[in-house]
Order: sequence, then C-alpha cells, then structure tokens
Amino acid sequence: MTREPALVIAGAGVAGLTLALALARHGLAARLYERAPELTEVGAGLQLSPNATRLLGRLGVLDTLAPAAIAPQAVVLRQAASLETLARVRLGAAAEARWGAPYLVAHRADLQAALLKRVREEASIELVTGALVEKADFVRGGGVRLSLRRGGASEDVHTPLLIGADGVWSHLRRLARTSVRSRFTGHVAWRTTLPAEDAAGLGEFMPHDQVTAFLDPRFHLIAYPVSGGSRLNIVAIVPGEVPLNAWEQDADDRPLRKALQSAHHAFARLSRATPSWTVWPIHQVDAKAAWTRPEGLALLGDAAHAVPPFAAQGAAMAIEDAVVLAACLARRPDNRPAALADYERIRKPRVVRVARRGAFNRLAWHAGGPVALVRDAVLKMRGETTLMADFDWLYGFDAEAGQHR
Repeated sequence: MTREPALVIAGAGVAGLTLALALARHGLAARLYERAPELTEVGAGLQLSPNATRLLGRLGVLDTLAPAAIAPQAVVLRQAASLETLARVRLGAAAEARWGAPYLVAHRADLQAALLKRVREEASIELVTGALVEKADFVRGGGVRLSLRRGGASEDVHTPLLIGADGVWSHLRRLARTSVRSRFTGHVAWRTTLPAEDAAGLGEFMPHDQVTAFLDPRFHLIAYPVSGGSRLNIVAIVPGEVPLNAWEQDADDRPLRKALQSAHHAFARLSRATPSWTVWPIHQVDAKAAWTRPEGLALLGDAAHAVPPFAAQGAAMAIEDAVVLAACLARRPDNRPAALADYERIRKPRVVRVARRGAFNRLAWHAGGPVALVRDAVLKMRGETTLMADFDWLYGFDAEAGQHR
C-alpha cells in the first residue's frame, strides 16, 4: 500500500512533536512516524530556558506543562569541595521580566506528555507508532521514498519532504552527509531522581527551589526539582567510558561514588540517599556539517547537531529548530529547496555559538589548580545583574523573530 502525506517527520521525541505543532500553526499537515509502539520517554530532568518557553507558549504547550514544571528562583554555582557559593543568577520573576518568558525545569516525560496532548488536539497531525523506517532514498524528480515496517507488514511512502528527528544516532543523517556517526565526548552522565521525602536531608546544600551546580575537577553535578516538586533530579557529569551506544543503561557506579567522596563530606549523604544511578554516554554531532538536501530532507535537533549538555540547551535548540523550520517552509511554499537553505543558514550560527558556550562551560566547570582559583575569583567578583546580562544573547533570543528582546 502506498500513501503520500504532505510532510513526514521521523521521530516523535521533543523535536518531532514540536515541529508537528509548529507546522500545524502555519496550516501545514504532517505525519509523524515513531518506531516505538508507545511513546514512553526515557531520561530525567531538563532545563527549559526562556528562549524555549516563549516558543512553547505560542504553541499552546505551557499551560499543559505548568502543573508539572517548576520555576526555580536561581541558578547557583558552588564549589564541590567546600560548598562555597561562587555565583548566583536570579531566575523566577526576575528572569521572566528580563527575558520575556519563564525559566522552567521539568521532567522530560512531562514535557513530552504536554506536547503529545497538543498534537492529539490538532486534526492536521497524524501520529503513527510502531513504524520503523527501514530504508529512505531520494527519488528522481524530488522527494523521498520510505520503506516502513509496521506490525510485520511493509509499507511504502513517498513524501516531498522528510524531516529526520530521530536523535543523536540518526539513521537518516546519511542522506545529508558522508560523515554520519556521532562522536563520544569522553564524558558520561550519571542520572537519578529522588522522591522529595528521600531528598529532604539534602536540602541544606541542594535547596529545592533552585538549580544548583557543583564544580570540581573530577565532575560537575547539577540538582533541581521536577515533577511539580515531588522529585529531585540529579545529574553528574564525569569523564569515563560506557560499553554501549544507548542512552540509558545500567553500569557499575563505583567510579561516580569515588568521585563524589573526594568532594565535601555532604556528598556522602547523597550517596546514601541514592540507591542507584543510570549512566548515559554523552555524544555530539558536528553542527557545521550539512543539515538538509534540496531533494527533500531536513535534519532537526540532535539528528542535525547534538550538543553536549554543558549549556543545558539540547531541548531548547530542538524547539528553536522546529519553529524556524516550520516558518521557513510556510514562507516559501512553492520553493522548498530555498526554504531548506534558509533554515540551515538561519540556524547554524546560533547552534554553533551555543555549542561553543557549552565547550567553554565544560572547561571552566572541570578546571583545577590555578585555573580554578582564577575562575572562582572572577565569578565571585561579578554581581547578579552582570551575570544575568551574560545570558541575554541566549535566553533573550526569539528564534521566531530572529532577534533578541
């Protein structure tokens, strides 16, 4: 059987769902294919800075997400060895007043659920689960032919435009570039969430109304509330290796616990409160390589440019991508190759700059010796207003308008 939807999106994660909503907002229909039989999001918490939440608000997602999200009052950087506060960036009402949208933290599953609810409200969006894209090829005259497998049956689909939102290990990236593999960064993320009652004893050095980042040469660790405040999300980034290219896997957590034991003794309480951790390898994808093909392909989010989490912008960049791609397609309905070229031209400089900021953060947060002393001195000299201004280019950016507030 052959079907011909107008636009096909491969992958129904944050990037794919957001794109479907953004297309619907412009009157463009889409079909989402997701290989999983059910949409169950893995992962833990994520930070949604104002550059992302302003766009989610326009898509009608924030009202649904609000009961499960938290608006932290600050981001606080602390030394892991001494717990000394190095810097504090005000959030809450101050962030919304300065950047025009709230800074939120949420569980990834809650964001996906809010997006999915809105997708199901849109008649122009069709979501097909349990559909594996086995093959995709450009066809003469333009467009892409997909070979799908659904429930043991094969299905061919031709679409004038295929959007690959299939993540960091994208199978569709090969259609856009010759170098298709993601690169392991040499760091792994150890993640856990603790029920609020189990995390109560950690409140002294991990206050539950803020994002706290602990800096150490051996690791950095970030903690913040999720799930309406009922859980505490904790992620520790540590140099290391993992055996598999899979987002979520179990592993021996002794290297992590050893790193934590080298810091302040308060982290011993964290080790006692945390029965298990899940390890995720951190991969990245070169943002400077091709994202599109004029024959009818666009890559979105991690499939195009997976950035390590050191700037906490992975989800935000996917959301920005989705809104910009939809706008480009709507502006040039009769010239899709030009629309795809516009999308890549507009988005690449922004993503490259964010990736560079993340690389800088990694070096700064894991610094040791004299470099760490200089870092700490500089951070302590900077006031809250100055620190907020440092983020104007990032959080104050309106991807839809292509400018800052």
